[in-house]
Amino acid sequence: MPALSASVTLAVLFAAVTHAAWNAIAHGIKDQLLAFGLIGAGGIVVAIPLVIVSPLPLGACWPYLLTSVAIHVLYNLGLMRSYRYGEFSQVYPLARGTSPLVVTILAALFVHERPSPEQLGGVLVVSAGLATLVFAGRRPGRTALLAALGTGLTIAAYTTVDGVGVRASGSPVAYIGWLMLLESLGVPLFALVRRRDTITGQPRAIIAAGLLAGALSVLAYGLVLWAQTRGALAPIAALRETSVIFGAIIGTLAFREPFGRTRIAATIVVAAGIIALVS
Repeated sequence: MPALSASVTLAVLFAAVTHAAWNAIAHGIKDQLLAFGLIGAGGIVVAIPLVIVSPLPLGACWPYLLTSVAIHVLYNLGLMRSYRYGEFSQVYPLARGTSPLVVTILAALFVHERPSPEQLGGVLVVSAGLATLVFAGRRPGRTALLAALGTGLTIAAYTTVDGVGVRASGSPVAYIGWLMLLESLGVPLFALVRRRDTITGQPRAIIAAGLLAGALSVLAYGLVLWAQTRGALAPIAALRETSVIFGAIIGTLAFREPFGRTRIAATIVVAAGIIALVS
């Protein structure tokens, strides 16, 4: 596989920053059902214009798109279970760090994309750096560990499925529009049925923040899908998961969470992996 171009690399790194930003906003809203309900609503608001202005995706992509919607539901369930039994700083990097390795295997088996030795080394180094963040605090318990690993498998699954689907869609913009529209419906509807009074009584700043996070989530994954039409899946997946590092930086700046020696070491390792991926 050829090395990633500069434009693709920059787009995915910007997507990683954007992904970390919307997760930080979600983390800052204490009521998680409210947070993800607003994020879903924000995703719908952004997705509708994309669906309207874009041509209908080609028929060949729809099995992949609908499969991805189902996998995203499992991903959200796994993520909620991970957060229930483990700390955010433990399960999030473990789930994200697992994904690039599995995507590398799936891409080789189903998409016939085999990384060069340098790219494979870069993926391994990035994943190792992200996994190191798990040990920045207390080690996760068995239940949290299994839930995080399962979540990582769903991330790898929808990444691979979407990588194939978006290439068959004829329009990355249309694909992301329909994907986010269908994926985002569930939680906002559930929140409206169960917590309508709570949602309508929220300050405008909270509602605006949640909707902004939803819009950023569409932008972040849209950039990744665009990149997958112009580069190999495995290195793009590894670059995307550097959002964990950006999240740690945001956590230090916005939430005054300690960065510490372990996170510094992990950042250096991930940077070395990125150099290997793009060289």
